[in-house]
Amino acid sequence: MTKLQVRAFLFQLGCFAILFILARFIIAEYSGLTGIWIPLTAFIVATLIAPQFKALKTQNGEKLFMKWIFIKGIKEIG
Repeated sequence: MTKLQVRAFLFQLGCFAILFILARFIIAEYSGLTGIWIPLTAFIVATLIAPQFKALKTQNGEKLFMKWIFIKGIKEIG
């Protein structure tokens, strides 16, 4: 794995973790779900909302890209 691929993985993991923890606490506090349904619902919500990061090789070298449902199109990062 290249340095940018590792960075993309860590960004994706970090975003997912933050959204999962946030969703888990919100679902536990404001819904009537109990047991395994709280983390399962938080997992699905975080998976759908988290941005996707990819390291791709271009003509100018390897670059990091992000795609998110709240942003139109694909955005180049660094």
